[in-house]
Amino acid sequence: MRNKPRTSRIGLTGVIFMKKRDVAICIYAVALAAVFLMVRAGDRAIETGSWGLSFQTQGETPVGNASAKNLERFDAAYVDETEEKVLYLTFDAGYENGQTAKILDALKEHEAPAAFFLVGNYLERNPELVKRMVAEGHTVGNHTAHHYDMSKIGDRATFEQELKEVEDLFRQVTGQELPKYYRPPQGIYSEDNLRMAQELGYRTVFWSLAYVDWNNDSQPSHDEAFSKLLPRTHNGAVVLLHSTSKTNGEILDELLTKWEAEGYRFAPIEELFS
Repeated sequence: MRNKPRTSRIGLTGVIFMKKRDVAICIYAVALAAVFLMVRAGDRAIETGSWGLSFQTQGETPVGNASAKNLERFDAAYVDETEEKVLYLTFDAGYENGQTAKILDALKEHEAPAAFFLVGNYLERNPELVKRMVAEGHTVGNHTAHHYDMSKIGDRATFEQELKEVEDLFRQVTGQELPKYYRPPQGIYSEDNLRMAQELGYRTVFWSLAYVDWNNDSQPSHDEAFSKLLPRTHNGAVVLLHSTSKTNGEILDELLTKWEAEGYRFAPIEELFS
């Protein structure tokens, strides 16, 4: 014979009370979870990956793989969250193919400071260009000795050595200490990398504006470069360009002129972290 339903033994009033109580508990649990998630949203772990951007509105700051707030915990940045029309020019340099002198000429003409992130062999093979960068007021940053995927390096000593070799080479070339600004090769990073760089006194610099300029076998035309860069320019942008790009060597003077006409000024990378 079937058992009587449990409700028949506690009465209708008890059933209604239990249902209300259960609903209340569920609502409370959901609300508590929502609050927890909102708190954690500003402090979530940074995932390993390659730096990427999503441009959602023309002329406004793009959304990065990690928020500016999360990166700030590791002395890292990808944009200056400001209303001021200011740009930070940065160049990655893995080797030299005759474009850097043209780029330095354009920067000098516009009195525009820039940061050059150099790998070890660049310092070894192009000491005069490195000296010129420093003499003309630019910042030289650390792009590692061998341009490895640093996210695969979990050992602190190995990570440190990749940066230290660049420091030593810079000291040999210039007689100065390398400014402690770090850019992960290919933009590949992990939270451990960011933490190790921070512990070594570095500030990690990502970017909020770039275009496909690194493929020397398929360089963009001038119009293509302008059409990619100008509409996406935004206040506080950290601009990533490659000093190996023939297009960049040819357009930089005009590009800087166009940005100046739009009211932008160019600031040294130190200001990004001030």
